Amino acid sequence: MLDSIEMSRPEAEALLRIGVVGRVALCTEDGPHVVPVNYSVVDDQILLRTTSYSALGRLARGNLVAFEVDHLDLEQHHGWSVVVRGRAEVVSDPAELDHIEAVWPPRPWAGGNRPLVIRIPWSEVTGRTLGRGWDPQAQAAYRRTLAT
Repeated sequence: MLDSIEMSRPEAEALLRIGVVGRVALCTEDGPHVVPVNYSVVDDQILLRTTSYSALGRLARGNLVAFEVDHLDLEQHHGWSVVVRGRAEVVSDPAELDHIEAVWPPRPWAGGNRPLVIRIPWSEVTGRTLGRGWDPQAQAAYRRTLAT
């Protein structure tokens, strides 16, 4: 049996910043709903693009949501998971949108126009690794790189 080890907040934030795809959990009229999304991180917030009529666009704004990103190595039985909780907000201020565009704009993989930018400023960041003796960042299957 492998140890489950709690990450420090800086370790968890570093893994958030190299990620590509995560999941947002929110409450709906019918109960919990989880939406897979690609995302970006600017300052201390997760950023997403969506439509105003999507579940995220309709139900996330102003509400507490959870965001999760993880990686599992099935052969080595290693893994990590980072969870962020925060109150989702729509970004509409032109200066903030310009800042996001300059640093790391969220770029949806799904087709169609997705003009609504939602941020999740994190009020809580937690993370866990499974197994000892490995570096989750060094062994990441993917690594987000930003052009400078």
